[in-house]
Amino acid sequence: QVQLVESGGGLVQPGGSLRLSCAASRSLSRIYALGWFRQAPGKQRELVARITMGGSTNYADSVKGRFTISRDNAENTVFLQMNSLKPEDTAVYFCNAHNLVSTVDYWGQGTQVTVSS
Repeated sequence: QVQLVESGGGLVQPGGSLRLSCAASRSLSRIYALGWFRQAPGKQRELVARITMGGSTNYADSVKGRFTISRDNAENTVFLQMNSLKPEDTAVYFCNAHNLVSTVDYWGQGTQVTVSS
């Protein structure tokens, strides 16, 4: 089992920045990719960004050039730096740990990000 705890959400004006953090309860092996998903009201949960233990990343087209995912393997933590935020980025953001071998997913409880003036 893996527990994931997110922090860093909040209210920000359009064009602003936020940094999300997610700490895992234990050390994760190389078979885990860490990522961020989001879910807006009335919409399906979607992948925002993912990073492997080796540092390979992929992003949703809607956030490329604005968001950056990173991880600290020693601290079992993944970060999402969000810049140039737009109202359409408003959603609950979920941290995810994905086992690349078994395909089991672990989820955090979610953190609200609201972009509004």
